[in-house]
Amino acid sequence: MKVTLKRVNENFHFELKNERGHIVNVDARPDFGGNDMGPSPMELVLMGVAGCSGIDMISILKKQRQEISSFKADVEGVREEVGDAKPFKDIFVVFYLEGNIKENKALTAAQLSFEKYCSVAKTVEPTATIHYKVVLNGVELAKI
Repeated sequence: MKVTLKRVNENFHFELKNERGHIVNVDARPDFGGNDMGPSPMELVLMGVAGCSGIDMISILKKQRQEISSFKADVEGVREEVGDAKPFKDIFVVFYLEGNIKENKALTAAQLSFEKYCSVAKTVEPTATIHYKVVLNGVELAKI
């Protein structure tokens, strides 16, 4: 797996491209000297957690023949200062699922994603605790 970074302007706007040609723009906020032309690298980490766990959950639920009509997730990170860096200390994920899905299957899919399958979660695990809850058809099932 490889990505290539190219500087786009005189500030912090970068274009990143993977080996398959997909492009993502990254930038810093204006208060940090950027032009806000894309998400920050730390926002990309949260997006990675959302995307990775989302792929896991949908894959698991499809294998269990659950009917998913809607799937969303909100991910929020809390950072703390460690020297000059500010890594994530806690990451909070809320999954919103709709459809003909059994409660235990939705909960198990989330649990398996974070405890076994999600490589992004495993990557941030040494520094951040991931907390999650599942909301199925408007009903909160679990808060972990």
